[in-house]
Amino acid sequence: MQDISGDRGVLKDVLREGTGDLVAPDSSVLVKYSGYLEHMDKPFDSNYFRKTPRLMKLGEDITLWGMELGLLTMRRGELARFLFKPTYAYGVLGCPPLIPPNTTVLFEIELLDFLDSAEADMFFALTAEQQDKFPLQKVLKVATTEREFGNCLFRQNRFYDAKARYKRALLLLRRRQSVPLEERHLVEADKLLVLLNLSFTYLKLGQPPQALRYGEQALSINQKNAKALFRCGQACLLMTEYEKARDFLVRAQREQPFNHDINNELKKLARDYRVYTDKEREMCQRMFSPGDDGAAGEDGW
Repeated sequence: MQDISGDRGVLKDVLREGTGDLVAPDSSVLVKYSGYLEHMDKPFDSNYFRKTPRLMKLGEDITLWGMELGLLTMRRGELARFLFKPTYAYGVLGCPPLIPPNTTVLFEIELLDFLDSAEADMFFALTAEQQDKFPLQKVLKVATTEREFGNCLFRQNRFYDAKARYKRALLLLRRRQSVPLEERHLVEADKLLVLLNLSFTYLKLGQPPQALRYGEQALSINQKNAKALFRCGQACLLMTEYEKARDFLVRAQREQPFNHDINNELKKLARDYRVYTDKEREMCQRMFSPGDDGAAGEDGW
């Protein structure tokens, strides 16, 4: 095994190679892990049972020094086995009753993804006036990091947290509206992505009016964007605004005729509208059909 601490306190064996860059310090990581004691087949700690692991920030959320050092040697998609001596794990006292004193532990760690947030963290620690002095490319990079954080949280079904990240990115981009014309398309392109994500997030939160609002803002940037038209159509369908839903979905289909999701949503619209009209017809028939017990009294209804 590879000695990555220099004193054989942390040893590493790569089970599957990863790709891309190494994890950067101060990153937030998405990992699956299992920890084992010697001569034990079942882990004493594992998050493999979770469908979506929690995003953890290096230096804050990870308590084992050995795991932090190990993660800094990993790339996306890598699976590795680590031995942590007590100094890099639970120390001379251990962690009773699970971890005996002065215990070496083995961890299998899979790095699913990581986000380098150091630059964004530094940026948001500044005042708004200081942030406004940064060059556009720096602001766009920070906004992209926030959007990627939102995407990661969205995949974990943490929709409220994702929404907060998207809104922070959108606020940054809106504050750069007065950029020169030759740079404006860069801001608008990033805004479009964030608005589409916000529209989808509000659909997941069961708030179609807000989903429609952000979808329409996306359309103000690109009126032929099929995804924005689709989100607006979905929102209108949830609000039972069938004519508007049909208009948005037909326009989306015109842009992408063979899109499976759009065509299925149009079929769903047709079914829902048929059920709605059947209920309306049934209600009207009940209202205007004669009563079973003849005419009403002389005072009428």
